[in-house]
Amino acid sequence: MIGGPDSLGPDSLGLWDALLGLPAQVAEAVAAAEALPALPRREQVEHVVVLGVGGSGDAGDVAATVAAPFLPVPITVVKDYEPPEYVGSGTLVFALSWSGSTEETMEAATAAYEAGAFLVVVAGEGTLLESAREWCVPWVPIPSALPGSRPAIGALAVPVLVVLEQTGLYRGASHWVAEAVAQLRRRRDELAMHGGVAEAVARRIGRTIPLVHGVHDLGATASRRWKAVVNQYAKTPAFSNVYPALCHDEVAGWGQHGDVTRQVITLVSLRHDGEHPQAALHVDEVVEELREVVADTVSVRAGGEGALAQLLDLVMVGDAVALHLAAAAGIDPGLAPMIEALRMPSGG
Repeated sequence: MIGGPDSLGPDSLGLWDALLGLPAQVAEAVAAAEALPALPRREQVEHVVVLGVGGSGDAGDVAATVAAPFLPVPITVVKDYEPPEYVGSGTLVFALSWSGSTEETMEAATAAYEAGAFLVVVAGEGTLLESAREWCVPWVPIPSALPGSRPAIGALAVPVLVVLEQTGLYRGASHWVAEAVAQLRRRRDELAMHGGVAEAVARRIGRTIPLVHGVHDLGATASRRWKAVVNQYAKTPAFSNVYPALCHDEVAGWGQHGDVTRQVITLVSLRHDGEHPQAALHVDEVVEELREVVADTVSVRAGGEGALAQLLDLVMVGDAVALHLAAAAGIDPGLAPMIEALRMPSGG
């Protein structure tokens, strides 16, 4: 099992165990968000805004990516101190904060509340929870045992989808969450054994720098997550980009320095079932063109039924890859000295 052998290296926060607990975390998040009081009716909502930074911002991206195609109103993720100017009485705002004390989210949530928005807080115990109680707005708790905002992605993202379903804005959310839990259980069982896909991908990346490409919004969210966890857990550089946009800029940058890039960069392509046929064709073309100028090319395909299952599946594999990279280097993935030095909460 991944979480057991000492040979996998230090893990002071128990990130491996948290990763293997993701299926249960997602299932439990549904129950935590059910039957919340004081939710708006569908016709009262003109736009949806999700506030969150760091790992909580990742969770906001997951919720928005999955729900946006089905919502009758726009949804926006804000990773800053201020909500958009349009936020007001017709806005449903979710404030996500694993720590419950993220200053950017706290300030933006306060501004949204003062503007008259419908506010739902998804957070651990902290100043945001204190404010939620003072404001008498719904609160969804984050399990205290989760060791950070990135490991808590299910506990943070799923309540957004559940509440959107309860308001009538996103019908069928519960079905897609159940599909996600089923896929995450399958992936957990595979990741828990030595020789799985994440271990193989990490071995191929080795000491090179991963460049993670995704397709469309789902791929963009997954590739940004891969970049973030490789940065935070493995303490190494990583970069991401998305199709079709990269076909209009990045591809031109591979015309020089192939002697350098083939020593230091591994291309990782994240694939899913929702790719436009033309975009899928471009992926194959770009990978073929880059074989000669990168150290290796790796493809990871999402499993499961539905966008949520496939997105969280890619997230789970990416987190495992980052943890394997950290273990191979003998690095504790739970420590982030540079983040601490900048006095920015690593939780979010």
